Amino acid sequence: MKKYQAVIMHGAHEGEADYMFEGPDDLMDRTPVRVMRAFMEYLDSTAGLGHIDYEINAAKRNREQRVVTILGDLVFAPDDVKPFMCMISEKKD
Repeated sequence: MKKYQAVIMHGAHEGEADYMFEGPDDLMDRTPVRVMRAFMEYLDSTAGLGHIDYEINAAKRNREQRVVTILGDLVFAPDDVKPFMCMISEKKD
């Protein structure tokens, strides 16, 4: 297992946060959507908010820098939808 860092910004609920999480060694070789799914599974189990739905509008990977960028909407409740941006990379020592 490797350590990864995620920075997420959105329109509510403290607006910006940094997270460290563990994932498979080859996580950054997977599609950007699968990278985001791994992070959201971690967030669901640790954030204390229960399950957070999300919709991805754009997903991009920079292979050279090994960074995934996701744009979309976080769905906290049917009437509580916030746009978000998330960048995920390998944690540097």
